[in-house]
Amino acid sequence: MHSKVKAMATRVAIRNMASSLLLDTQAFLWWRINSPRLGVKGRESIANADLVFVSVASAWEAAIKVALGKLTLPEPFAAGVHDSGFEPLLVEFEHTEEVSRLPPHHRDPFDRMLIAQARTERIILVSSDPLFHRYEVDLIRL
Repeated sequence: MHSKVKAMATRVAIRNMASSLLLDTQAFLWWRINSPRLGVKGRESIANADLVFVSVASAWEAAIKVALGKLTLPEPFAAGVHDSGFEPLLVEFEHTEEVSRLPPHHRDPFDRMLIAQARTERIILVSSDPLFHRYEVDLIRL
């Protein structure tokens, strides 16, 4: 299937899923190492979701932190997404346009992208970030 057609079909499927989640970078990393910081609510929400996404923006953020020596990954990021049974969420032009419409509650560009993706795709964002609640976004707060 042509990549553009496949991407469009995936986006339609995302918007029609009853329980689709987008994990922020920290939530994904906690999932991978089975951290108690994810909490029972977070772990059960992820385990019971119809579809779980991890943004390529999170992979980019992790790569920067690895390069700066601030993060060590137990495995390549993409392998962790795949091995968890999660789906990658690509950054689309529509997502970047939504970033420009967000109020400036949060300065982190990666977090702003995740908020924009969750809003655009109408999926629930999973995060422990205390600033995310300031945005109009469906949120599972860890």
